[in-house]
Amino acid sequence: MTILVTGGAGFIGTNFILDWFMHSDEPVVTLDALTYAGCRENLASLEGRQQHTFVHGSIADRGLVSRLLADHRPRAIVNFAAETHVDRSIDAPEAFVETNVTGTFQLLEAARRHVDLVGAGEKVQSSNFRFLHVSSDEVYGSLEPGAAAFTELHPYQPSSPYSASKAASDHFVRVYHRTYDLPVLITNCSNNYGPYQYPEKLIPLMICNAVQGKDLPVYGTGDNVRDWLYVGDHCAALRRVLEAGVPGETYNVGGTTELANIDVVHAICELLDELSPRPDGTSYRNQVTLVADRAGHDKRYAIDTSKIANDLGWQPQERFSTGLKKTVAWYLESSGLLSA
Repeated sequence: MTILVTGGAGFIGTNFILDWFMHSDEPVVTLDALTYAGCRENLASLEGRQQHTFVHGSIADRGLVSRLLADHRPRAIVNFAAETHVDRSIDAPEAFVETNVTGTFQLLEAARRHVDLVGAGEKVQSSNFRFLHVSSDEVYGSLEPGAAAFTELHPYQPSSPYSASKAASDHFVRVYHRTYDLPVLITNCSNNYGPYQYPEKLIPLMICNAVQGKDLPVYGTGDNVRDWLYVGDHCAALRRVLEAGVPGETYNVGGTTELANIDVVHAICELLDELSPRPDGTSYRNQVTLVADRAGHDKRYAIDTSKIANDLGWQPQERFSTGLKKTVAWYLESSGLLSA
């Protein structure tokens, strides 16, 4: 048996594949377009491993995807491939439509035809096939302080081209289950953090800027609240959903840790003060700079994890304090990313 992981050289995809091989010998075929946020070196430890095959290509290339499905007969597709940075989506939204919407559509079409073939008696039975689509809590929009956390039934109210493109991809995935009976699973996760994240997102950006003596830019007053999920916990949730999730269902995955952005930045500064003090002995907090707020900036995200906890027995294990310390230490040891 084999699984196909798309976007596997990106942040969460890399962590998922490395985590997968810590728990399984089942082969993985990785497909990645290697855009700016994808790095094949992330998977360098798997070079020469018989169970891992890397393919450079896009999910929008249906011919390539179809060939991979025909050659490897995977029992599952795990789709991480996406453009994900909100700021980039505001400046240049077209790439987000091309990858997140059109790319997901092409992947779904290839998967549908694959399942039709295997359902005709070939190697993998269609009833055992799964299409796991990894999405975001940003599709739900913004919550006011004190409002109930997002459940899987919360209406979609995206606020940025990025979140609109992910919402559209979610809808396509859901439609392919209802219309074509493709056995899909959708997960909507909160803000991930951990090793291998490209340093444009909040936590790695703050770490990299801090040690380079640059400003630590925080939007507005820094009071925007996010739910923080350690990437290792997310990987465990995805493995569990792939193993036992019910086709057609959506599962929200969160870290149950709501923090304002400014508090996250201050926590990073305190860890850096401890692990890599500034030469002048002052705190990295002195580099924090408040900047003009992002257009359409969502005020708060919060994830209700009751469904995945009750139905599949998953709960986050990593506390934010320990996960953040691991993350800061990893970036301090990864000089190449710190200079990116």
